[in-house]
Amino acid sequence: MPATPAAANMLTDADSAALLKRAVAQVNTLVLGKAQEVRLAFVALLSDGHLLIEDLPGLGKTTLAHALAATLGLGFQRVQFTSDLLPSDIVGVSIFDAQVRRFEFHPGPIFAHVLLADEINRAPPRTQSALLEAMAEHQVTIDGHTHPLPDPFFVIATQNPVDLAGTYPLPDSQLDRFLLRLTLGYPGEEAERALLSGTDRKDLIAQAIPVLGATDVLALRSAVSRVHASDSLIGYVQALVTRSRQHPGVRVGLSPRAGIALLRAARAYALLLGRKHVLPDDVQALFAAVAAHRLVADIDAGSHALLAKSILHAVPVD
Repeated sequence: MPATPAAANMLTDADSAALLKRAVAQVNTLVLGKAQEVRLAFVALLSDGHLLIEDLPGLGKTTLAHALAATLGLGFQRVQFTSDLLPSDIVGVSIFDAQVRRFEFHPGPIFAHVLLADEINRAPPRTQSALLEAMAEHQVTIDGHTHPLPDPFFVIATQNPVDLAGTYPLPDSQLDRFLLRLTLGYPGEEAERALLSGTDRKDLIAQAIPVLGATDVLALRSAVSRVHASDSLIGYVQALVTRSRQHPGVRVGLSPRAGIALLRAARAYALLLGRKHVLPDDVQALFAAVAAHRLVADIDAGSHALLAKSILHAVPVD
């Protein structure tokens, strides 16, 4: 069970590490054969970022999101994005109350610790944009009034490939709000056999006991900020960002915000591996997931993932 608020304030680094290890292990029992992808999902959470999961239907995107929510023990809401979804269906709406003669705000599902935006690219751009302020500022503004969101606030969005019918590409400004984008791919043979012969994932997730709570997540995020990054490591991150702006085939390279996101994610990755300092290996393991969806490529430059890999190979580690 997650620690109580009073106990959580007294958690040592060892306690936090043990809780985190249990949480990761539980999600791995619910999402089989995807240990690295599960680790990246926790990186997004611990880095105070948001997660975009992109893949074909039926490969476990929503299962991973539900498994994370069940393990975190936080307030959870799911919104199925469709072509007729309105911004007010997400953020809420002000309704006039005749008895008190004033507008009363009725919050939407975005007012939760964890929001699953399922198939986000099936909604038109106007509805997608309803998430921008929330993801960047952890607040929403409606009718001139600002409403803070719960802390922590974590968006897990799933999307189908943009070449599928009925999808709208996410604008670059929204893609940049996601710390990480990952794909799951088909399961390995052993994992798929376990899925076919075992208990339904929905039933297992329903039985999952929360391992973390809100105070635990905030304590872990604080621990991430204390993970050491040397001057040479920061220089390596800066060199990658600079190279992305000079690389042939890239029209728009990584912004300073992307560099900050990469460094923050590397700190979280190191913490997940039980270290208090960042290694170049951590940056390399994360670079494609943090950078690929932020690159604006020329038409004939190939996939964003290949561009990210090419940039990574072009920058030596001192």
